[in-house]
Amino acid sequence: MAEPQGPDPDWPDQDQKEAPALDLAGEGEPALLVDLGEFEGPIDLLLTLARDQKVDLTRISILALAEQYLAFVEEAHRLRLEVAADYLVTAAWLAYLKSRLLLPTPETEEPTGEELAQALAFQLQRLEAMQTAAARLMARPRLGRDVFPRGAPEDLPVFERRVTEVTLYDLLRAYGDIKRRQQKTGPLHLPPVDLFTIEDAIRRVEAMLGRLPDWTRLDRFLPPDWRGGTSREDKLKARSALAATFVATLELAKAGQLEVRQDGTFGPLYVRRTDPPPQPAQSTDKEP
Repeated sequence: MAEPQGPDPDWPDQDQKEAPALDLAGEGEPALLVDLGEFEGPIDLLLTLARDQKVDLTRISILALAEQYLAFVEEAHRLRLEVAADYLVTAAWLAYLKSRLLLPTPETEEPTGEELAQALAFQLQRLEAMQTAAARLMARPRLGRDVFPRGAPEDLPVFERRVTEVTLYDLLRAYGDIKRRQQKTGPLHLPPVDLFTIEDAIRRVEAMLGRLPDWTRLDRFLPPDWRGGTSREDKLKARSALAATFVATLELAKAGQLEVRQDGTFGPLYVRRTDPPPQPAQSTDKEP
């Protein structure tokens, strides 16, 4: 890492914004401020810059870092042990990383300084993720402090209500009845029915228009043998004749051959022939 360089394209989450610096010191705890010539400030910021490869570690004095760390530990008598351990691990990582950068790169398969820098950034990201997860877990409601369980369990009464009681013999008998009915019954065949067509109704209405009086009821246009009966077939034929005659009158009214009238709602329909338009009178006078 002779010169600061940009983030590695293979490093995860490079498309996101720059991650915040780690806060190793807890609230109210003294922070470790270092003065290393090329860098002056909290060690948290140094860790962030080293993770993002924005600081040249070859120009930072590891000896000065170790001396300032020891002085910080001696002065901070009330420093929590885990915070001091975090600072120690970080300082050791920086010292090891710089030693690898200062040494010539051997032709071996050992990781290079850039790879170690990436590993350091990965470790710092893992540490940040674990600290975030721990903070979320500690912020969740706790049993006995925020939420409380129910007291003694309550026995709920259970009521059983049987709809019917059957035996195996009843089930077998019902099954046998169903199979027996299926064997006796066959497919249903309906006989064909002769229905009155719309074409026949149009021809009949046109033929009767000139021979019936003014405003004739619609049922007068039905054939005599299609007007009703007692059997199912006769009733079906009468309904088809009435429907076909009704459609025929609508078609003829649309063509202008007849008029349809109904005096009230659901009342009977009356039909009459349309009067032809008067012809203009022809003059018999001759010009002189």
